[in-house]
Amino acid sequence: MEKNVYIQALEAEQAGDWAKAHALVQDMVTSEAAWVHAYLHRVEGDLGNAEYWYNRAVVPVCTTSLATEWQALYDELAGIGRN
Repeated sequence: MEKNVYIQALEAEQAGDWAKAHALVQDMVTSEAAWVHAYLHRVEGDLGNAEYWYNRAVVPVCTTSLATEWQALYDELAGIGRN
């Protein structure tokens, strides 16, 4: 089964390909994509842009470590698209 786009983006970021991760979610209009987008801008260090995307995702601005947020995202989004 193909991985969902959110997991693909998270795994691309972890592999060091931030641009690919960003490209996967930047044009999506789901709250899940907005949350991944927020995380990616946090990784980038662009906290103002990250805050914008957290608001679009309707989730609180994350203040945990990046590793903790990545795992929370992965755990939350891994089941999306599976039946």
